[in-house]
Amino acid sequence: MFLDQASLDTLFRVKGVLASETSPEVKGQLEDIGFLIGEQVTVLRKGLFGKGPILVRVGSSTFALRENEAKLIELEAIAS
Repeated sequence: MFLDQASLDTLFRVKGVLASETSPEVKGQLEDIGFLIGEQVTVLRKGLFGKGPILVRVGSSTFALRENEAKLIELEAIAS
C-alpha cells in the first residue's frame, strides 16, 4: 500500500520510498525529511474528497505532502 491510499489515524511503517521517473530527486528529499524505512507514519488529514494535500506525521514531525509525493511512499500496516 502507498501513503496516498492509507486510512486516517492508523499507524503504518515505511516500507520503502520509490524514485519518480520525472523527478528522481524527490526520493532523496522525502528521505531527508524523515521517510526512512521502518519509521512510523500516521495520516492525519486528507484534502477534499480524499484528494489534494495529505497531512502526515512521520516520527515526531508533521508534514503536508502532495498526492504525487505520497504515491512514492510504500507502507506496511503495524499489527495491533
